Amino acid sequence: MRKLAVLAFVTLDGVMQAPSSPEEDRSGNFDLGGWAASYWDGVMPHVEQTAMSEPYDILFGRKTYDLFASHWPNNETSRASERLNAARKYVVTSTPLTIDWQNSHELMKDLRDDVSQLKSEDGPLLQIHGSANLIQSLLQHNLIDEFRLWTFPVTIGAGKRLFENTHQPLNLTLSSSENLANGIVAQVYRKAI
Repeated sequence: MRKLAVLAFVTLDGVMQAPSSPEEDRSGNFDLGGWAASYWDGVMPHVEQTAMSEPYDILFGRKTYDLFASHWPNNETSRASERLNAARKYVVTSTPLTIDWQNSHELMKDLRDDVSQLKSEDGPLLQIHGSANLIQSLLQHNLIDEFRLWTFPVTIGAGKRLFENTHQPLNLTLSSSENLANGIVAQVYRKAI
């Protein structure tokens, strides 16, 4: 049995929408995208070392998959790109997917059953990168085991939040916390048993 972990960049007020660029996700008329871009040099080496150095599989929502698939297969070869390209990618979607990115698979049936099945299989950690809407659905079904968060010293007030009002209360245990030099706090929370 394997675990499912959310990897998320969040503002101090909990927003996770469009950290990289203004064009990343404008849904809900969101125009504050790119809020994390000035911090990348200080945070990405930490993300690669602590969350992406071991083999993993990825669970994506459709929007985030399309964003990653348009970038990573054609990106300059690096350790991060090699791991992302080699990982099995599972895409939760309601419409058929054109699969151009290697090792990509559609999940179009029942979210709870499909993800429960993936978790019951042998294999590496299942990670969720971004995918705010998918995270809300997984929270409703109590399928997330761990949250790996990088909290940025920024507040923006609006946007999709990591924890919306759509799920049951969670009891979490802080597994690790690290202050990075640029003011970001890296934390790992695990579901309390």
